[in-house]
Amino acid sequence: MKQYIYLITDRNRKTLHVGLCTDLLKTLKFYSEMPTLFFDSAQQLNRLVYFEEINTEEQAMARFETISTYTRPQKEKMIRSVNPDWVDLTIGLNYETTMRTRPQLRPSVSAMRRAVTF
Repeated sequence: MKQYIYLITDRNRKTLHVGLCTDLLKTLKFYSEMPTLFFDSAQQLNRLVYFEEINTEEQAMARFETISTYTRPQKEKMIRSVNPDWVDLTIGLNYETTMRTRPQLRPSVSAMRRAVTF
């Protein structure tokens, strides 16, 4: 089963939180629904700035422990290597999921009629 290591931050980039999960979108939804569960309201974690997909649970746990021991400058360097502008990656994940599950839409009949008129 795939595991995800992620780094999530607040809007001011003051807090960096390292996490491990099996369903990244579900975890991010949980953070958005419970913004003050782990931190106070000033530190609402809502920006996914880095994540890794790992195939085995043992490798994921080892990587999680390694990243957890990193200092803040090391974490920032890791983030900037793949996301230099600290863009929220949640938007891209949501886009990919909707693209996979979106049903095929057929063109409307009225649009076809307009295209055929002489």
